[in-house]
Amino acid sequence: MKEPIPSDTTTITGSSSTQQMRFLVIGAGSRGNAYARGVSATTSGIVHAIAEPHAFKRRDFGQKYIWGSSGSPAEGQEFTDWREWVKWELSRRKLVQNPDPNSTQTRIPPGVNGVFICTLDETHVEILQALAPLHLHILCEKPLALSLNDCLTVYRTLQPPSPDSTPQPPKNIFSIGHVLRYSPHNILLRKLLLTNRVIGDVVSLEHCEPVGWWHFSHSYVRGNWRRQTAAGDGSLLTKSCHDIDFILWLLCSPTDAETAARTGQTPHFPRSISSAGSLTQFRRSRKPAAAGNATNCVSCPAERDCAYSAVRIYNERHLAKGHTGWPVDIVCPDIEDVVRVQGRDAAERVLMDRLSEDYDETVQDKTVAERPWYGRCVWEADNEVCDDQVVTISWDEEGPHRMAKTASFHMIAPTEKQCERRGRVYGTTGEIEYDSSRISVYDFATGETTVFDVPKPPPEHQESHGGGDFGLARQFVSAVEAVESGKLDVETAQARFVGCSLEEAVRSHAVVFAAEEARREEKVVKWGSWWDEKLRASAAAWKA
Repeated sequence: MKEPIPSDTTTITGSSSTQQMRFLVIGAGSRGNAYARGVSATTSGIVHAIAEPHAFKRRDFGQKYIWGSSGSPAEGQEFTDWREWVKWELSRRKLVQNPDPNSTQTRIPPGVNGVFICTLDETHVEILQALAPLHLHILCEKPLALSLNDCLTVYRTLQPPSPDSTPQPPKNIFSIGHVLRYSPHNILLRKLLLTNRVIGDVVSLEHCEPVGWWHFSHSYVRGNWRRQTAAGDGSLLTKSCHDIDFILWLLCSPTDAETAARTGQTPHFPRSISSAGSLTQFRRSRKPAAAGNATNCVSCPAERDCAYSAVRIYNERHLAKGHTGWPVDIVCPDIEDVVRVQGRDAAERVLMDRLSEDYDETVQDKTVAERPWYGRCVWEADNEVCDDQVVTISWDEEGPHRMAKTASFHMIAPTEKQCERRGRVYGTTGEIEYDSSRISVYDFATGETTVFDVPKPPPEHQESHGGGDFGLARQFVSAVEAVESGKLDVETAQARFVGCSLEEAVRSHAVVFAAEEARREEKVVKWGSWWDEKLRASAAAWKA
């Protein structure tokens, strides 16, 4: 029998419930930085520690958010990976419970109240399983996991059922990186639809995510998300699972999460899900003849005339104009340091060296799949995920304000706009049109159109998802503070601040997996029976 892991009483003698909330960030990439900025700019909490294998990214992150540009990390603030932190944390907790009377150490380093998991998608499950016994509050970047079985495993790990298989209330705050729920724009849109009911009952919704022509090539042709998962799921999961969640949040979830949690109100579940999509553009058959046998942009004779030239995208559109952030720092994580120490010309040489990296038929597929190839010809890449996909969801009528309705979602790659979502909602008394900056309502009875001012976050908060990153970080920290101070129980704080339970997060992922199954098998998924079957199979496997 394993020795139980002691709970975190890190709080050193004399501390109180008003202690500032401390957080560990695992992964110092773009998502880790986004949430760290959110914590630092909009909450009273602090980023206390970083776990990141890349030395430059780890040091840069620490200087920005933890120990400052002229400081150095204290004990318990810098780790090369999450495993090192877990080992350190277990040792620290043992010292808290059983101090060594012979030790000269007078102060045990503090731990953290919560963790932000901002690593690659395929690592989430292992990290979540390792953190579960520590009973910390967790925010995990989306997607939660790369298969439905793994999502359900995470659910039962973080919120295990009671001996009679009934759900137990959550013991810690959990949040998922569905940032679209937390932008001021979308909060207003939901209020207009569900609280103010400005177009009556919703009849149908159309929502589109224009990924952006070069953004898609960066992430889904050359980058980490270019291949399907083992279950055959691809860009719908990795790019657009929060768009599916956004639609369900508008059309499925109860209007008020806290009231629903208190009264047991259930969501308006869909009736059916279907999908169609394919890889239409980035394939060898579309390669320009002028490119010949070239497989890399740096050596391609047609590079100057190709819109997808990596030289033009990363150097001319970004580095040459002084931009060292995303996407250049994804290609070369230490590019900012190179510019600062050696100058822009040296940085360009480093970038071009990285873009020159290539492979041929002698390189094993496993080796190719293990890393991105940002200079690779988009027509010769090993990508296989959809660049054009439509998902259709339908509902049956279930009483007042739960009418039969439909929703369609379109993820499309070759677009001018980059992730600037847009859509229309059709109702019984009017119609709403929205994009990333405005919401307009047309009223059937009056024939008038009203344009609503969308509350905009300050410029420094708008960097990603219209302020949604900062909104999510703020709500997560607020929930943690409410629980740790004893002001609210976990379930109430989860509903009031996060507005989404772990169960709901898993279910919205399940809709994505259902849509992908429908696309692959060219069928319509009947949600109720499909979901019941998946839950039964997962429960049986868990018991076994």
